[in-house]
Amino acid sequence: MQPPARPCDSGTMVRCLIVDDSPWFLDAARSLLEREGITVVGVASNGAEALRRTAEFRPDVMLLDIDLGGESGFELAGRVEEDERHRPRVILISTHAGEDYAELIAASPACGFLAKADLSAKAIRRLLGGEAT
Repeated sequence: MQPPARPCDSGTMVRCLIVDDSPWFLDAARSLLEREGITVVGVASNGAEALRRTAEFRPDVMLLDIDLGGESGFELAGRVEEDERHRPRVILISTHAGEDYAELIAASPACGFLAKADLSAKAIRRLLGGEAT
């Protein structure tokens, strides 16, 4: 069972920024999501790069790994929320189950969580409120 998702708004076209410290995952996720109709506007491998890319590309949603090597995805989600210039919806992602982080996810400004194994355009749109579950 996944932790409850916070409601998010979504338009028809979804512009996405993927933030993960694994080059392999960045390539695989970008390829999968683009095949499924999500526009991946950029990728980042750390917090500073993610904030620069967010300002540059203004994505609708940021897929954010909970563990960015030495950085916390939870902390970065908070920094994204505090930036008044542009606030994409944040979906936290991890190789671990959502139950492992349920309390932290619920306390974060993220609109939801996806296990990396469950990543798909349909799952993203569901969390963004674009499709009924």
